[in-house]
Amino acid sequence: MSINCIRTLIEDANVSHPSKTALILEEKTLSYGELFSKVNQIASYLNELNLPKGSRIGVYSNKGIDQVIAILAILSTPYILVPLTKLLKPEQVEYIIKDCDIKCIITDKLKLESIEEINFDGHIISYETTSKEIASFEEIFKYYNKEYTCTINGHDSAVITYSFGSSGFPKGIVISHRNLIDSARVVSQYLHLTQDDVISGILIFNLDYGLNQIFCSLYKRATLALHRFVLAGDFFNHIIKDNVTVIPLMPINITQMFDEDEHRLPNASLLDKVRIITSSGGKVTPKMIADIEKYFKKAKFYSMHGLTEAFRSTYLEPTQLKIRPNSIGKAIPDVELYVINKEGNECAVREVGELIHRGSYIYKGFWNAPKETQERFKSIQILKNIINLEGQLNDEIVVASGDYVYKDEEGYFYFVSRHDDMIKTRGFRVSPVEIESVVYDNIKEVNQCAVLSIPNDEIEEEIVLFYSARSELAKNEILFELKKHLASYMIPAKIIYKKSLPLISTNKSKINKDELKKELLLNN
Repeated sequence: MSINCIRTLIEDANVSHPSKTALILEEKTLSYGELFSKVNQIASYLNELNLPKGSRIGVYSNKGIDQVIAILAILSTPYILVPLTKLLKPEQVEYIIKDCDIKCIITDKLKLESIEEINFDGHIISYETTSKEIASFEEIFKYYNKEYTCTINGHDSAVITYSFGSSGFPKGIVISHRNLIDSARVVSQYLHLTQDDVISGILIFNLDYGLNQIFCSLYKRATLALHRFVLAGDFFNHIIKDNVTVIPLMPINITQMFDEDEHRLPNASLLDKVRIITSSGGKVTPKMIADIEKYFKKAKFYSMHGLTEAFRSTYLEPTQLKIRPNSIGKAIPDVELYVINKEGNECAVREVGELIHRGSYIYKGFWNAPKETQERFKSIQILKNIINLEGQLNDEIVVASGDYVYKDEEGYFYFVSRHDDMIKTRGFRVSPVEIESVVYDNIKEVNQCAVLSIPNDEIEEEIVLFYSARSELAKNEILFELKKHLASYMIPAKIIYKKSLPLISTNKSKINKDELKKELLLNN
């Protein structure tokens, strides 16, 4: 067994801390010993499906203890985990299923109907018993009690996470077992996590930031307290009741936490056990920082910046938050960062260039997407004008992030823009092309449409849809159609009708989004 796989952490935790609480969800708890046993039961069943090594297994369900068991069980087999956020619509799930040829889906009773809608013909496993035709965790826990062993290599593919690319279709990034271990190790190191910590499991487990909370808990033998964020009051009750000490958030969560009348928020003294708060997935505003400091007086706040192609690139130390509130920080341990211009030379101080990530935490590439992989995963030769490549050791891979940044006089990085026109909202990356495609495919009255974004301090970017048609359509009718096909975070906040949309003078086949954005910002 490799030391660089999550399975090793599960086994070691069972030996060293079998009675320690591993998971909490409201009134339910699971010790590390119980978690190990249940993971083995599900992994044993999955193994008996006799799927080819490397087969993809999707997890499409609401958050819960069974969901964590499913994730860890898949990572205890020769198969690959594909997390499918519950926010996805059936047609989006269907695309991912086809793209990576998912052979089995683990789900809950609520999502079974969505799976049936897409006519999935692979294996289906439900947490609850629903029918004789579908296996369930309840049945597996009852009948599968034999010993389970496995061998996993650190370089094996472990997870494929999907986000939306500029092509308009989700693209999967392939993550190895070693990547998962390394990310848990480095986060535990610079956050100074301990086995006494209780980590809030507020994030969804569809991307690496959310999944990392599970693996950090395992790595340090800490406790993961799961929570489904619906209301701010319930979230604060979760922090207090579960004795949470570490809270990983996205900026949208911070906005939601304090989107209440002040008299409804708890007294700051009740939140004194929280010692660490982290944020990634978007810009943190001064108001967010002020709210955190007002209510979490003993917590250190870490702002972090990650890439799709690598687990994480930078973090800003809590001591620098007030001094450099707009900085994304410096490189995390084991990472070198460079800012290069079009000629491949290192940019001067405060000169904007592309961020290049070298060192640890680089993922394996994009699934079934050689073009995207080639665009982002580059030979070390891209840095030949900056670093010494003596000995012709040129096989190393670095990530050309597509993020444009600059560095100040003390080496702190500042994010400026992205290479493409991806929209980042509520912690998600959204492709304008996908929204436009849904409009064209389902609202036949629309002649042309363009999706773009404008800044919004609460959610980072606000999605705006421009469209042209013979006559203006009812906004509610457009929203009704979009909500049938798109996840909630992809729904435009503004829908604007124009008789005709401006075109780029040098290319009459393309809509001039820059002109539309200028017009929008001028009128706001």
